[in-house]
Amino acid sequence: MIPVLRARVRAALVHLGFSAVVAISAAAAVFLLWYPWPYTEISGGAQLFLLVTGVDLVMGPLITFVIFDARKRRSELGRDLLLVVLLQLGGLAYGAYTMYEARPVVLALERDRFRVVIAATVQTAELSRAPTALKDLSLTGPRLIGTRQPEASDRADAVLLAMAGADLGMRPRYWTEWDSASRAQTLKAGFRLEILIKERAGGKPGSELSAAIARTGLPMNQLRAVPLLARRDGWSVLVDEKTGDPVGFAPIDSF
Repeated sequence: MIPVLRARVRAALVHLGFSAVVAISAAAAVFLLWYPWPYTEISGGAQLFLLVTGVDLVMGPLITFVIFDARKRRSELGRDLLLVVLLQLGGLAYGAYTMYEARPVVLALERDRFRVVIAATVQTAELSRAPTALKDLSLTGPRLIGTRQPEASDRADAVLLAMAGADLGMRPRYWTEWDSASRAQTLKAGFRLEILIKERAGGKPGSELSAAIARTGLPMNQLRAVPLLARRDGWSVLVDEKTGDPVGFAPIDSF
């Protein structure tokens, strides 16, 4: 019985090794392309990846441990292992598709806030009405865009769709390229970061907030914080007060 158990453990470990290599390769594509930092955190990319690959990574080797028996005919054993691999690859493909649909594609300024918009929530029927450079959804992290307000004739429709969950950032017909008007609106919407810290963080930034400020390379008094809507609450976009351009993200609630 011991030799049979040892053979099963060895086969499961080999399977686990190959599965880990595949998972690492998938992680490189996901986190370098679809969810560049900080979207791994604010859009839940890391948690989603662990969820969709963790089960797949464990179940394949576990099933191999259960079914592996060196006493089986080679053709029978090969068939069983092939079915396990196909089942595992099917699960990985489904997980990859889930992450593909949930990838962030635009960081949209909606008047007084930014919104991280994922591919699955974009009203794709309106993509033909987006600016030329924005007609295709990004595969390499979200694009920075502005949004325009609906005209009077479209306002009622826009309100109804917003109530149904389709806000301006999800509707390509209202997308605009990032320009001087977007920058001006960002500065208008932003809060002085030093004042916000006094009000919300007890006057002193914590280690995470201090690190976020340091990454911008700018002094605190040159930064403004604009509220951010994403999968994870309590974050803001840091904006350069001199240019109106986003320069970073910080774990502070500016709503």
